[in-house]
Amino acid sequence: MKICSYNVNSIKQRLELIAEWLKRRENDIDVFCLQELKGVDETFPHEFFNSHGFLHCETFGQKAYNGVAICSKLPLTNVKRGFTTDSEDAQRRVIQADIGNISLINVYAPHGDERGAEKYYYKLNWYKSLLDHIAKAGENIIIVGDFNVTMADIDVYDPKAYHDTIATMPEERESLQRVIDLGLTDAFRHLHPDARQYTWWAYGAAIWKDQGLRIDYVLATKDMIKNLRSVEADVWPRKKKTLKPSDHAPLIAEFDVT
Repeated sequence: MKICSYNVNSIKQRLELIAEWLKRRENDIDVFCLQELKGVDETFPHEFFNSHGFLHCETFGQKAYNGVAICSKLPLTNVKRGFTTDSEDAQRRVIQADIGNISLINVYAPHGDERGAEKYYYKLNWYKSLLDHIAKAGENIIIVGDFNVTMADIDVYDPKAYHDTIATMPEERESLQRVIDLGLTDAFRHLHPDARQYTWWAYGAAIWKDQGLRIDYVLATKDMIKNLRSVEADVWPRKKKTLKPSDHAPLIAEFDVT
């Protein structure tokens, strides 16, 4: 099973690119986990994904901002949207579904802001809610998404320039580490302990200079990580010029499943 995590930065603007990318990959993705849809559920392009074999799509959209979705070639059950503690007007950032005996959680963490700002505290509090949510999620868990945190300096192209800024602050990294400490493993680091591979680059020349950050992750519990075959960031859609790309590259993990 190949699971793709992709912050599309507007699903409406990315459909042509996704179609071309899937054709290039011979449509080998089984499950699409999408972040930053920037659209409500009613406008999600179900027909597009259905036409590419993703017959099961569950969405949790929001007008103009945020939004997450899971589109799968395999049946999705036990779908959950958001945190149980969310208010009705909470930001749409988490969606969860079961695929067989696997609980798949797709997240779009807040970007945050400079230390002390309102969005800075919102991000840290959101991570506390994520921690509580995952603690109750079960055993066979795969969590994917844009976490808006770099775990270590190896995940930053210029650690000095980015030192103690958004996505590198110690308290942000500690928040993500507490999530991992629940019994999860960073799939990419598991297979590539010393490699530098980024998943986000600012618009402009950064992608061509590989001046990026690794802020997108696949995390898995121990029984799932044993079945991990590969993890890769496919930079082809990020480097595409004729169709405007997202600022993220899709991250694909392959698991052996029964």
